[in-house]
Amino acid sequence: MHLFRSCSYQIQLEGQAGGTPRIQGIRWTPLPDSEPALMSSHNLKQVSSNKIQKAGRLLAAHLVITYPDLIRDHKHHLRLYRQCCSGKELVDALLNAGLSVHTRSQALGLCQVLMDEGVLAHVRQETYFQDRDAQFFRFVALEPGAGDRDGEELLEALALLSQLGPTALLTTILRKPPGHRTDEELALIFEELLHIKAVAHLSNSVKRELAAVLLFESHAKAGTVLFSQGDKGTSWYIIWKGSVNVVTHDKGLVSTLHEGDDFGQLALVNDAPRAATIILREDNCHFLRVDKRDFNRILKDVEANTLRLKEHGKVVLILEKNSQGGTSSHLPGTPGSSRYTVMAGTPEKILDYLLETMRSDSTLSDPVDTFLGDFLLTHNVFMPTPQLCRVLLEHFHAEPSDGPEHDKAAYVLSKRQKILWLVNQWVMLYGRLLQAESSALAFLQNLSDCVAPDTRLGPVLREQLQDHRRNRVLENGSSHTLSPKLQVRNAVDWFASQEEPFLNSSYTIRAQDRIAYDIYRPDYSCLLTVLPVNAPVQEVLASLADNPGWSKEWILVKVNSAGDKEVLPMQSVGVFTSLGLNERLFAVSLQELHTLAPHPEQLGPTTGSCDSLDFISSKDLSNQITEHDWNLFKSIHQVELIYSIFGPQKFPSATTANLERFLRRFNELQFWVTTELCLCPDVIKRALLLRKFIKLAAHLKDQKNLNSFFAVMFGLGHSSVSRLSRTWEKLPHKTRKLYSSLERMLDPSWNHRVYRLAMAKLTPPIIPFMPLLLKDMTFIHEGNRTLVENLVNFEKLRMMAKAVRLVHRCRSHPNLPLSPLRSRPQHLLEEARAMRASTCSEQSLSTRSPAATWAYIQHLRVIDNQKKLIQLSRDLES
Repeated sequence: MHLFRSCSYQIQLEGQAGGTPRIQGIRWTPLPDSEPALMSSHNLKQVSSNKIQKAGRLLAAHLVITYPDLIRDHKHHLRLYRQCCSGKELVDALLNAGLSVHTRSQALGLCQVLMDEGVLAHVRQETYFQDRDAQFFRFVALEPGAGDRDGEELLEALALLSQLGPTALLTTILRKPPGHRTDEELALIFEELLHIKAVAHLSNSVKRELAAVLLFESHAKAGTVLFSQGDKGTSWYIIWKGSVNVVTHDKGLVSTLHEGDDFGQLALVNDAPRAATIILREDNCHFLRVDKRDFNRILKDVEANTLRLKEHGKVVLILEKNSQGGTSSHLPGTPGSSRYTVMAGTPEKILDYLLETMRSDSTLSDPVDTFLGDFLLTHNVFMPTPQLCRVLLEHFHAEPSDGPEHDKAAYVLSKRQKILWLVNQWVMLYGRLLQAESSALAFLQNLSDCVAPDTRLGPVLREQLQDHRRNRVLENGSSHTLSPKLQVRNAVDWFASQEEPFLNSSYTIRAQDRIAYDIYRPDYSCLLTVLPVNAPVQEVLASLADNPGWSKEWILVKVNSAGDKEVLPMQSVGVFTSLGLNERLFAVSLQELHTLAPHPEQLGPTTGSCDSLDFISSKDLSNQITEHDWNLFKSIHQVELIYSIFGPQKFPSATTANLERFLRRFNELQFWVTTELCLCPDVIKRALLLRKFIKLAAHLKDQKNLNSFFAVMFGLGHSSVSRLSRTWEKLPHKTRKLYSSLERMLDPSWNHRVYRLAMAKLTPPIIPFMPLLLKDMTFIHEGNRTLVENLVNFEKLRMMAKAVRLVHRCRSHPNLPLSPLRSRPQHLLEEARAMRASTCSEQSLSTRSPAATWAYIQHLRVIDNQKKLIQLSRDLES
């Protein structure tokens, strides 16, 4: 099952053979197993099940010990139920036990896991848990000696069960009769369908209809025959968990189907008998089932609302009728009440349809008709810039072959005005990124030359450029960089007035920029070379040729603080900007590789900066962190998210350096919190520091810096911090209560519903939780094919563009007037620059000046070695 159910985040910057190390998004790391790596699939599943059952028994025993009156006799409707508890009582106990369970839905998921694993049972043998007073449950088994276990083992058990909770909760929803599902539950099923391979080719409207009729079916034993060849077709099946064998009378075993595959559709479409026998290949298989009546109704609705345009007998454009409007366009020649959405098509036909239906006032951020914005944000996926420029120029020069001259002239003028408007919006979105594209520069110069002498189009273009220039002045509050006159013949003027206004040019890294690479040798000497951001490894090594001892046999190796080494392929690009926390690049020979060890700086600090932090209030810290984060956030171009998800294989010349830097900042803050607490030896000071970090998280949340809020909260929730029971006990009750309220935002259940609802209520400026946004986009990408029957799956790209537009919305207010650094004197600015080379040791800060704080938060030193952090934690409180 593909629904994101992680409670622990870490951004991974991973390399791929033949490509740039790319951001893979968020992944949860399961608790380490002590079992051998080479085990059979059956044994692995048995070990996993035993581990879950043990964790469940441990949690159950803890609840019984903590609440002795939880298990007792209950009388209901004149019937006595012995030694049990009600569902509501059990959920209340989980919420009040101080186990980081914050919502009833999260607790309900945990209870369902306990039922699925046989730790908890309904008194009447019902199969799913209910949060009610009149539903009673018993613990089947408790872990012996649970009272003697340390808190860390309990936390590990809870973490394991929490990862399984949302899956169990979703299974409970699917077990309900379709008519009993709430709108929220239907939305959750729809989210799951987005990531199932079998329905990837279906439109979102069809997936929503499927969510309303899907049935859950499970079978316990391998070898069970689901249906036999020749049987009447009654249902369509999707494998949700497990696998099946497909067997026919004449050929025997034909194939094996796995999670995400489907079967049984052919018999329903053709109204024919089953063509094969389906046999369960393993125990405990789960299926999503659609019965024949619902299948035929949905299929009929799809066909009725779908319009396929053909050329030379081949489908070139697929449109879907959308009576509710939304991201759609009027179909030419049809009544105005009918609106159509592009679902798929060839690149050229999608652009044709955009030019035909585009309004003259369409914008990138239009909240109703997003077709233009969707196309421009994602066109590089299916129509690279050279192809787009060529096709647009062909459209610009094209003229109709027949019809009255007056009508032809009006049509040509209207179409050329639309092309100019589209190009203006395109340049406004991509700004100076297009300057690295020779085809784009040639196209803009060509278009300028065509438009300038035209008395009808020249004024139109000048007016459009001036409107965008005025808008940029209003958005940025400054006009000193803008020229009062525009010479349209000069293509550079397109960029002078239309660069994306929200990019922070002083922070932005562009693909053509040259940056300093720090390359280390095994003796820790540093070789400095200045190269383009996307320089390949081969070029990096060649640039070191003037250094003593250089050899053409050198290889480039990435080393992290734990000593793990990764040899980078010669064709990899962007290797320096994609480095993770405390990672370094080493140039070594093959003989030197096995003796290579991390640089001492990679190991992190040995003493904390607790004394320095005493002089900085949590409010000041929050202000400065948010100021710095806002600058980093503004430096990210929207299309970097698209480049990141599709990867360097698709976009080898693009850079995602700004996005990688912002994600690295998330990890940096998370480990900074953990490091400082683990390096504070005095329990009283540590408790005060813990309190400061909790207040810091509250201030970050109030300032709508949700990215750093999550980073600080994850740092506080790290196992090396959460196990410091003596430290937590010294917190005032008010602070513990504040922390519990803040933790609710982290609840991953219902697809992070708490966070998403909070985000929907906020007004810009906002710094969103970027890892979750990237995870959403990754699921869209991996759950939907980009090409369907040789047509561009534009609905997938529309979903990705919608996710990217969140960045635009969050930055739609250009300034974040929170930090006192905005108005600090010039001498403090100079002081800050001078201190940026300092470390975060106790001597780094001697005052509470904004400049000193600014220097501190930009140069945090952290320990990111998990084993080392755990060991430090054990040394503090064994």
